[in-house]
Amino acid sequence: MAISITKAPDGNSVAVSQGVQDLIPELKTALAQDVTVVTIFDQAPFIQESIKDLTVEGLLGLGAAILIILIFLLSVKSTLITAISIPTSLLITFIGLQLADYSLNLLTLGALTIAIGRVVDDSIVVIENINRHLSYGEERRQAVLTAVKEVAGAITASTITTVAVFLPIALVSGLVGELFRPFAFTVSIALLASLLVSLTIVPVLAYWFLRMPKRLAKAKALDPVGFEANQREVEEAREKKGLLQRGYIPILNGTKNHPWLTLVASMLILGYTFSLVPLLKTNFIDGGGSNQFTATLSMPTNTTLDEQDAAAGDLEREILAIEGVEVVQSTVGSSADVRVARGASASGVQITVSSDEKADVELIKEDVLGLSVPAGSEITVSSGGGFGSSETIDVQVLASDPELLQEAVNAIATGMESVGNVSSITTTLDADQRVLEVIVDREKAAGYMLAETTVTGIVASQLRPTPLGTVNIEGKDADVYVTGTKAPESIAEIKALSIPTMQGIIRLDSIASVTEVLKPTSITSERGNRTATVSMTPIGDDLGAISAEITDTLATIELPAGTEASIGGAAADQAESFQQLGVALIAAVAIVYIVMVATFGSLIQPLLLLISIPFAATGALGLLLISDTALGVPALIGMLLLIGIVVTNAIVLIDLVNQYRKSGLSVQDSLISGARQRLRPILMTAFATIFALTPMALGVTGNSGFISKPLAIVVIGGLISSTLLTLILVPVLYWLVEGRKERKAIRVAKRLSKKQAKADKKPGKQATGVVVADQSAPEAAAVVAEPIATTTQAVIEPDISDEQVFQPAALVNTPELAWSEEPTDLQIDDESSMQWSEEAAPESPAPAPTQPAAMELPASETPADATLTKAEQRAANKAAKAERKAQIKAAKNSRHSND
Repeated sequence: MAISITKAPDGNSVAVSQGVQDLIPELKTALAQDVTVVTIFDQAPFIQESIKDLTVEGLLGLGAAILIILIFLLSVKSTLITAISIPTSLLITFIGLQLADYSLNLLTLGALTIAIGRVVDDSIVVIENINRHLSYGEERRQAVLTAVKEVAGAITASTITTVAVFLPIALVSGLVGELFRPFAFTVSIALLASLLVSLTIVPVLAYWFLRMPKRLAKAKALDPVGFEANQREVEEAREKKGLLQRGYIPILNGTKNHPWLTLVASMLILGYTFSLVPLLKTNFIDGGGSNQFTATLSMPTNTTLDEQDAAAGDLEREILAIEGVEVVQSTVGSSADVRVARGASASGVQITVSSDEKADVELIKEDVLGLSVPAGSEITVSSGGGFGSSETIDVQVLASDPELLQEAVNAIATGMESVGNVSSITTTLDADQRVLEVIVDREKAAGYMLAETTVTGIVASQLRPTPLGTVNIEGKDADVYVTGTKAPESIAEIKALSIPTMQGIIRLDSIASVTEVLKPTSITSERGNRTATVSMTPIGDDLGAISAEITDTLATIELPAGTEASIGGAAADQAESFQQLGVALIAAVAIVYIVMVATFGSLIQPLLLLISIPFAATGALGLLLISDTALGVPALIGMLLLIGIVVTNAIVLIDLVNQYRKSGLSVQDSLISGARQRLRPILMTAFATIFALTPMALGVTGNSGFISKPLAIVVIGGLISSTLLTLILVPVLYWLVEGRKERKAIRVAKRLSKKQAKADKKPGKQATGVVVADQSAPEAAAVVAEPIATTTQAVIEPDISDEQVFQPAALVNTPELAWSEEPTDLQIDDESSMQWSEEAAPESPAPAPTQPAAMELPASETPADATLTKAEQRAANKAAKAERKAQIKAAKNSRHSND
């Protein structure tokens, strides 16, 4: 005898299980001595084991994250301050779960374990920036305030972005929505709590416990004037010599100097990534790793209960002989068998198998499928759909006529036999039960003054007890039935049932026919048509490939006219969930874009970061393939989380670059400085999250839950590729879009330097007019490594302090000029004898004004504006020529007036 106990919807599975287990000893004492009570199925041990394993993996991840922080910061105080954010954030999350009336279950605890690696990110960015400013020699209070102010906007935006990606989960309906809403809520509360901790508790603790290095404090006390500026330069120079930046800066410069090559390589990698998608296995939701499963022995419909019982006994002994099997329970027939004709059963044999916790359930299933069964019988195994979902792939058939329906079902069942990785093919029409059909001959019954309903009532009263009423015994009502002394045990006895009439007792078969027929256990209809279902149990975890093969096979089967077939079951559940999560991913990208527009105040810069999101799939899909993990609903939730994580580091990077640009630096300098300074915190947050999730991804404990492992694998793989993406591809995209003007200026400066170098190499060539200063060439040549502002000034406003221009001499302190090579007096009115000579001038010419009206350059050295057309250039040359003539004329008039 088996007793099933089901908890109420709001009940606690563990509490109910423990309460039942506590009552079992009392039940044993109340029962006979030879009664054995065995628990066949119990969810509580699996739940408790999973929670314990998740807790262990979470603690391992916590330790790994703290170790990574210590390695990067090399400071115990800073590491402890950062680590405090983890328990504090989790405590706030527990409060939120309590207020939201969520229990601590596999989903919420899995979310907390996933969040452990992420809640330290904000604190890492804050504490790393505080340490940086302290190393610059800033006072403790000023260092904390400045550091927090620099990153507050970035970490706020990044955290809100990550939380926002979970908002579309509210739009997902069905099983996926019910499962993952608590998961999304838990992660969101944990991240918001970590943001609050990083902006409040972490700065206060840093102010209390962190100090400026002693060597810097002594040096500042000796020479406080300009110490911070000098120390900043020294510290930045020291950082550039570090191992990380010595490896990163050349890569950054190389990709920046060849942006299109970098983009082409990235597109090739992305294309290769998407080419791997067909190789991925796909499924819906795993069954959860339970150590129990059900084996079903399907036997012919004419098999008696005794034959099924004997077959069940043989199968029990064979299953118990398999290593790792602890308990086997068989169920022959069902409650519907009261309608079965004298011992025949169509329900088959259901065998529940419980294995040892350390046994491999999949191997046991394969052994069970290989057992011998009676002729005409078939054995199948199932674990039950994960969290109430269907486990079988169903083909629903509709027809207007029962005969057409049977024909279509038979055709589909026969055609599906060629599909691989399917353990059994069953149909609802195969479940017909053998029953006795009594058809009353109305004319013969009327001859005995009997109606049809009267005959059926007499027969029913002799085959089953007749309810008489209820009786109250000790306050409890009990039903009372009237039954015959002996129930018929064969078809012949049923035919010989006595029917009382006005003429006397007659046999049943004298007024009715008694025949054995097959009848369906249930009749279903849809839109007025009869329906039937063909069910197939998939083998393995590649549900997508099996569903695709079934769909292709179904398309090749010719169905009778008037019938139609459609795919349902687990395949339909998977397709619906994937579609809804796909919409959620698109909505998450849109929400992320809105948040970044508000953060950067730009429509273009957020697009640069959104372009980088698909590249994060490279690592996620690649690691799924390497680990042979199926792409299911948990993995898609990991993809959703990955969208927020990918843009988090990019936001922190680009926000600092924009701050440098606002301070007056060029795009190039801002990009290099920002990327260089954000290198360490980005690597710290990435490695902390990766190592925190590694125990879960590896399944160290073995029973951490059906959601955690695929989700952790996706996040780890995506983090690896997205970190490289943020540090390399994002700066390249930013340089291509925001550095257009500077790239043009660099090209112009390079051309000018080349022309000047060629001109200097030609001997004997003297440039007339105004010549660009010699230092412009080296400035242009060094533009790649030095601030672009220097080059721009060299091109637009050249230094002309050493140039010679034709300007009228000042009226005061006018030098005595030699008007002729011969020292003879000339008539003032005789202009024909006047000669101009600068070589014999006894004194140097007067200094030119700082902003001359015009400059004269040789044609080969004139820096033509790349934006002027040829016509505009000719007009500018004419204007310059006219201006030059006017200056010469003004100089002559000035000389005559002075004389």
